[in-house]
Amino acid sequence: MEPQFAALIAIDWADQKHVWAMKIPGQTKPQMGSLSHTPEAVDAWAAELAGRFGGQSNAVALEQSRGPLVFMLTKYPHLIIYPVHCSTLANYGKSLRPSGAKDDPIDAKLILDILARHSDKLRPLRTDTVETRTIQFLVEEQRKLVDQKTACTNRLTAHLKMYFPQALEWFGELGSPIAVAILERWPTLSDVPKSRPATIRKFYTSHNSRTDGDYLDKRIDEIRTAISATHDEAVIAGYSVAVLAWAGLLKQLLLAIKDYDQRIELLANKHPDYALMKSFAGVGPVIAPRLIAALGSQRDRYESAYEIQCYSGVAPVVSSSGKKHHVHCRWACPTFLRQTFHEWAQHSMVSSQWAREYYLHQRKAGKGHNTAVRALAFKWIRILFRCWKNNVNYSELVYTNAAALKKPKPKSASPVEIKWETKMGMSKFTRLAT
Repeated sequence: MEPQFAALIAIDWADQKHVWAMKIPGQTKPQMGSLSHTPEAVDAWAAELAGRFGGQSNAVALEQSRGPLVFMLTKYPHLIIYPVHCSTLANYGKSLRPSGAKDDPIDAKLILDILARHSDKLRPLRTDTVETRTIQFLVEEQRKLVDQKTACTNRLTAHLKMYFPQALEWFGELGSPIAVAILERWPTLSDVPKSRPATIRKFYTSHNSRTDGDYLDKRIDEIRTAISATHDEAVIAGYSVAVLAWAGLLKQLLLAIKDYDQRIELLANKHPDYALMKSFAGVGPVIAPRLIAALGSQRDRYESAYEIQCYSGVAPVVSSSGKKHHVHCRWACPTFLRQTFHEWAQHSMVSSQWAREYYLHQRKAGKGHNTAVRALAFKWIRILFRCWKNNVNYSELVYTNAAALKKPKPKSASPVEIKWETKMGMSKFTRLAT
């Protein structure tokens, strides 16, 4: 790596201040320094390197593949980023320092040593297209908002059970806009009967609630004859305020999720791989952008499907030592990526017959639900990789025909010639040699 770069640089990043170590070809002792985490300081440091080495490329290794420091450094063409996995650095440090001594300068030197001695194990960071990376950021943040929505609805459910359990049946799913609007208007049971039946009916219809007249009449009768769960004013006053607060947060989350969905749909429909991803079984408007984000648009990023299976955590980890053999789930992986393949495999069983049969076969073999779904995802990734690599849409008929050809044909039973033999006064059947 040294002939390719004017200098090898390692950075131990931190929130406020980064420590760097630099090795220049021909010099044995590395140079050390620190760098403040501000755009101005980073820009001055990068400009100094460009002027010092005449604009030649420099290799920069750090424990990040995505983060504020990485985003700052990627805008400089003379800095080539080499991400180092945090577990790699931790285990490398333990191998050289069994005492466990650790500080920022030591970590910077360890990263520099990895960059200098084991450069063949590292990959330079290659940024994908702007459209693909935008979809990646959007789908990840959208999923976080969905998780926050689930947390809000769980809180609302717990609070309503304390003093207003009827709301869980009357207002439908708490994660819907109409349920939020009703709770904001009628946070307690005593507030609902104060409104006229016509007002309640108009409120339902104005929020596009798909309910017929008989259903609304029955619901209004239940509201008028409902009995309060508690008469404790402290409980009602305290939890009704909490319900209003969580309903307000849930309302903003629903608006944000809707905005994210619209942006993701707009970008995904324009992506060149959208039609390819949509061709797979179980892939809809939600899973398709996530598959685009999972693979990206760089066809040479992965050399085999097994790399994706391992990186995503779908492939299991095999530990063998002597007579011991242990297979377990892979935990060191991007959780969102594994979740994407896991959910896709679940959805595929609805529209793919072979996927459903494979899952049932795994369950009959004694596998748990999650293990069977991961096994199905393992097969789907191989199919996805080949279609993505060749830029060919998936066809259920083509795959099932190809899979049928690969199945070994059952061997026909050949006739067996036997004869009676008598040995030591005993008779028995003996098979003749063919």
